[in-house]
Amino acid sequence: MKGYFGIGVEGVSKAMNVGTLFRTAHAFGASFVFTLGAQYNRREGFHSDTSDTPRSVPTYTFADLQAFRLPHGCRLVGVEITDSAIELPSFRHPRQAAYILGAEREGLSAELQARCDYLVRIPARFSVNLGVAGALVMYDRLLSLGRHAPRPVAEGAPTEAAPLPVFGDPIYKRKRRARQKAKA
Repeated sequence: MKGYFGIGVEGVSKAMNVGTLFRTAHAFGASFVFTLGAQYNRREGFHSDTSDTPRSVPTYTFADLQAFRLPHGCRLVGVEITDSAIELPSFRHPRQAAYILGAEREGLSAELQARCDYLVRIPARFSVNLGVAGALVMYDRLLSLGRHAPRPVAEGAPTEAAPLPVFGDPIYKRKRRARQKAKA
């Protein structure tokens, strides 16, 4: 899968939720995880983050929105229950993305929502657990951007393998051809 993603939380207070999110992010291959204005106790979070994600994945702690920074070109995607949000199954994930989920009861702050490039929502009847919501977003990213065999029309497993990637000539060969063509 091309690109990268990170995932984080704003203002959460339950370390177990953050630990679950970070462990799932580690399992899905996140490039980084982060907290923003959160009270995350890593020792408490370790009870649910048994992979000890901060030892394997870059982990950033931002005190507030003014200190919050993302890599150049990284799009911020907020996960929030709001009418203006795009339903997750209809969302095209950016190649370079950071997903952020809000506090357990309050959700994302209005200031952070305004800073997001996109807002997505999980089409469910009511709010799901923070760790579950993060897992759904990461799984949806994997399905939409990963290389998998096509889904079969009928029940069961795919009948054909995932197609092999097709690559063009290396750039230096294309440039050489273009120079030769220009000379002719």
